[in-house]
Amino acid sequence: MSALVDRLRDVIRSGSAGGRRPEATGADGPDDGMSDAGRHDAEGAAATLSDPASDAGAAGGRADERAADVLGGDWRERRGHRYLVVDRAYLPGHRHGRVPLADCVPPVEGWPGLHLLGGVPEAGVPGPSLLFVDLETTGLAGGAGTYAFLVGCAWFDGGRFRVRQFFLSNPAAERAMLEEVTELAGASDVVVTFNGRTFDLPLIETRYLYHRLVTPFAEMPHVDMLHPARRLWRETDETGEPGSCRLSALERTFCGDLREGDVPGFEIPARYFQFVRTGEAGGLEAVLEHNRLDLLSLALLLARAGVLLAEGPAGAQSTREALGLGQLYERAGRREDARAA
Repeated sequence: MSALVDRLRDVIRSGSAGGRRPEATGADGPDDGMSDAGRHDAEGAAATLSDPASDAGAAGGRADERAADVLGGDWRERRGHRYLVVDRAYLPGHRHGRVPLADCVPPVEGWPGLHLLGGVPEAGVPGPSLLFVDLETTGLAGGAGTYAFLVGCAWFDGGRFRVRQFFLSNPAAERAMLEEVTELAGASDVVVTFNGRTFDLPLIETRYLYHRLVTPFAEMPHVDMLHPARRLWRETDETGEPGSCRLSALERTFCGDLREGDVPGFEIPARYFQFVRTGEAGGLEAVLEHNRLDLLSLALLLARAGVLLAEGPAGAQSTREALGLGQLYERAGRREDARAA
């Protein structure tokens, strides 16, 4: 399968312009928990999604305008197709639960030792070059028929944490949306995800391949925080079995309970299909907030790992963290540091 993907990339690159991209200003694994009724809704809406010319798929002109008002975004147009862009900026004084955002801002020169998390060079990663990415999709099992209807991207801009969400109301606009995602990714050197190696990046790469576009993430160093999180923070339950390592569970550990009324992940595709059928965007407000909170939590986890790697064993706040740090050192061949941890 990987050989086929590499061949497809070569074919696409042969017809694409070279050079650097222009600059521009979540779970252990997917689990399809959709009910039979929700699956029936999804199948009905999928027929609409398969027809890019369908007015229902675009939710109609007036419905589009209502969606922009409800979700707090602006329509962008390329090649005659529109998609919604929602921008938010969190100031350093913002608190994510009990954690101030100011504590998560990376140093300009980056955190030393970040390469121990995997996926990035040992030379170091400057703080401003990090791009956090999280997708919300039309299905949790992946596959060629699954769309990323919401592409959430975030980055640190000085002390601010900026979030830009690309919302696809009509699949006919997917190529145009992906082109703007490429421009945004071109301003960063490292992509950070949670379970992105298994789910997010392969899924969005499939969409790029579908449109004969070169994915900007294929050659970017990639930190998938799921795997370090399992080593550093996954606790065991009273029976000795490994506990949850979902992003929302880790968020509760570090930030406290802050997601009142959060939409469960398995409900998200059905909410999108409801919008496709009716044009009513009210059910998507919670989906976009869910995505923003995931991006904030992802930044917090990376920051905690970065500080821990900078301080070494003395910075461990629990025996679990010290043991996990030792495992990271051991994997890197740093046995003395591993023993110290």
